[in-house]
Amino acid sequence: MEHRKILIIEDERPIAELLAYRLKKESFEIKIANTGVEGIDYVDKFKPNIILLDLMLPDISGLEVCKRISISNNNIPIIMITAKSDITDKITGLQFGADDYITKPFDLREVIARINCIFRRIDQVNRQPEEMIDSIVHFGDIEILMNERVVKNKNKFIKLTPKEFDLLVALYKNRGNVLTRSQILDNVWGYDYIGDTRTVDIHVQRLRKKLENNDLIMTVFGVGYKINLGSE
Repeated sequence: MEHRKILIIEDERPIAELLAYRLKKESFEIKIANTGVEGIDYVDKFKPNIILLDLMLPDISGLEVCKRISISNNNIPIIMITAKSDITDKITGLQFGADDYITKPFDLREVIARINCIFRRIDQVNRQPEEMIDSIVHFGDIEILMNERVVKNKNKFIKLTPKEFDLLVALYKNRGNVLTRSQILDNVWGYDYIGDTRTVDIHVQRLRKKLENNDLIMTVFGVGYKINLGSE
């Protein structure tokens, strides 16, 4: 079986070592970086499938690390692990490209559940029937290439994170219907989410900005979101 690699960027060694020990027991291949610079360097050398990123690092901030990794390696899911409970820090991390966050103190079972969920979604993509993988979706100026997991707007490639891509596809597949935030979390994050639904709102805001179209994803106040395909 192909190695499933997880990079832990965490300066508190007891936490990093505990995570590494538990994840290795789940048969994941682990690399630990204790600084932000070291973590960025390991992204290219280790080529992780998932990154667990602490927000508070001794050299550069975890937010800056997240931003740099997202710019150069847009397809690596990043889960922030932070001691900060301030919603502002969580929102900023999501805006910088993180897919999700877990707040310390955390339950190791929750961390493993979220990691396994990401890998299950990767496996689902890899197991899709060929007709689904090769499909190309057009609506308005938007083009979704399912096999490449990329999106174009007016023939220009748009760099989306894995969660942004999955969010757009989920909304398209449910076109004509309003998805609640809980339904989006279930469809896109794929587990019983523990935390607030602000995660969805931030991803929608980010997606609108990247697609340069505030009208494509409609907010249905008090309910959730739906995709606006116009006359299609």
